[in-house]
Amino acid sequence: MFLEEQDQIPWAALVYVTGQINYGGRVTDDLDRRCLMSILKKYYVPDILDDGYTFTPSGTYYAPPEGDLQSYRDYIDDLPLVEAPEVFGMHPNANITFQMQETKKMMDTVLSIQPRATSTEGGKSPDDLVAALAAELAASIAPTLSFDEAVEGLFDRTASGQLKSLSVVLSQEIERFNRLTKVVNASLKELQKAIKGIVVMSFDLEQMYTNFLNNQVPGIWERAAYPSLKPLGGWMEDYHKRIAFMRNWLQHGNPKTYWLPGFFFPQGFMTGVLQTHARKYAQPIDSLNFTFEVLEGKEVAEDVAEAVADGVLIDGLFVDNARWNREERFLDESEPGVMCSNLPVVHFVPIQHYNPPPLLAPADPKEYQCPLYKTSVRAGLLSTTGQSTNFVLTVGLPIRPGTTSDFWVLQGVALLCALND
Repeated sequence: MFLEEQDQIPWAALVYVTGQINYGGRVTDDLDRRCLMSILKKYYVPDILDDGYTFTPSGTYYAPPEGDLQSYRDYIDDLPLVEAPEVFGMHPNANITFQMQETKKMMDTVLSIQPRATSTEGGKSPDDLVAALAAELAASIAPTLSFDEAVEGLFDRTASGQLKSLSVVLSQEIERFNRLTKVVNASLKELQKAIKGIVVMSFDLEQMYTNFLNNQVPGIWERAAYPSLKPLGGWMEDYHKRIAFMRNWLQHGNPKTYWLPGFFFPQGFMTGVLQTHARKYAQPIDSLNFTFEVLEGKEVAEDVAEAVADGVLIDGLFVDNARWNREERFLDESEPGVMCSNLPVVHFVPIQHYNPPPLLAPADPKEYQCPLYKTSVRAGLLSTTGQSTNFVLTVGLPIRPGTTSDFWVLQGVALLCALND
């Protein structure tokens, strides 16, 4: 219909009908729809009519020239049996990520079906190992956070009788961490009692026992905790680091930089920052949006000498499937074999009447709206905002000259609050 009724091929209409209606109507997430549209733009372009146009940089995949049936069969037979990442616009590192994920699935399956070993001569039994680990972890748990530790003035009210927005965020985070700490402490004590036969080994404790043997985070902890993909050892280290960050904030006041991965609910912190700016300048909060600046020479929090007047400094973020080019100060392709890299300290600046480019806007040659997620799963429950609970916000980052935002969408570039190890 589109091809016969018009003198020229309506490429824009074809992309819209296919991406936004036929398929896009079934995609509810704007970031997923953006990915779909970026893929279609590789195929729904006038250049595809040229014999020299290829779908991949290597030239392996292209629309074969007009010919007989056998020529098309020969072309298909010559295609690789296993598709390379370039078919999907991805970096070669995607192969490594895929293989690591497949290996993890296989190892998880093996661990789930292995029988419980008994102690060998001179060795420790599983009960001894789990009991010792539970006792060690219980001894390392810090006391719950108490508002009595708060530095003077942190929870003072303003002249209008309101609590400071970031102090409210801190109090909510303290409540969440204290709830988690109580669950961790109680379960560790119950597990030690169950191993000794003092209490009944419940289903949750049985699962916790198995998780400890396999260096996995117990499900009873995961239900009370923040999203995390780390093994037990990494999870405990991260847990202690989060508690230490909150305690330092509580005892010494607002930090110069905020470690965003340390929050239970970073979306709430972002709202608190906007609310602080709105109250300071008497501006409507719904007229504010963040702009972003990656600071030069500020790799970690210790490199920052003083806090900023407006907005906040954020540290601890990671770039997944790309890297930050520190010399040229733009987003660049990953080094071979390096899946994730550190992002320097970022200044989040609230600006009034600034509207970031829509996710479904035409390809941008200067900036990529990079999604920030809590974990590398990049998925979560659908919240009341229409966004995944794992999604925080999009961060506008400058990109390498000669590329467009579509290139980075297909590369699967995102920012992460936490890695898997």
